[in-house]
Amino acid sequence: MIFAAILAGGIGSRMGGTDIPKQFLTLGDKPVIVHTIEKFAINEKIDKIIVLTPQNYINHTNHLIEMHIPNKEDIIVIEGGETRNDTIMNSINYIDENFGIDDDSIILTHDSVRPFVTHRIIEDNIDVARKYGACDTVVPATDTIVESINGETIESIPVRDYYYQGQTPQSFNIKKLFNLINSLTEEESNILTDACKIFTLKDEDVHLVKGEVTNIKITYPYDLKLANTILEDIHD
Repeated sequence: MIFAAILAGGIGSRMGGTDIPKQFLTLGDKPVIVHTIEKFAINEKIDKIIVLTPQNYINHTNHLIEMHIPNKEDIIVIEGGETRNDTIMNSINYIDENFGIDDDSIILTHDSVRPFVTHRIIEDNIDVARKYGACDTVVPATDTIVESINGETIESIPVRDYYYQGQTPQSFNIKKLFNLINSLTEEESNILTDACKIFTLKDEDVHLVKGEVTNIKITYPYDLKLANTILEDIHD
């Protein structure tokens, strides 16, 4: 089976000026999270969509799905975890307990606040994860990358041609991801930033999927303004 895990467990502290998590803010005529779920709901290859939210937003999320998404029977809302990887692990545990995991099971993990993911990106993630077991959606870095250890002076300026900006989805063979997570030491767990790093820490290949510059993550107030502009352009 193929699963999508929509990661909506954060509270959006960087958005500022709002009492609700950023994934529930309005974009156009509906919440950001609804736009995101819709992109996966129309893909016929995806068997189940698992949306992971803060516990006190589960009922609200279910209500939004009822209001906006007609083919909602394959969408499940459960509680996320304290960290991003805890949230992913919650989704894997739910899959294992309710559907089972075999050697071909695939999971696409996606930020709930990236509402402009395209059908092509989703399809490429499915294909590459099936073939290689792990992939990350990326775009080439456009700005010069500057490394500074102390935050005051430059240590190095790497060759930009070798650097990419990570997006989502990040997609995996579930059994392989599960086994690697369980093999992490405490020290390794403490330095994780995302699921792809689990693979790199264990010297496992993560293949690249071409992203899109419009596949933005809504983090700051400016991002929401930009997202509304992108949405208007799509509808024009």
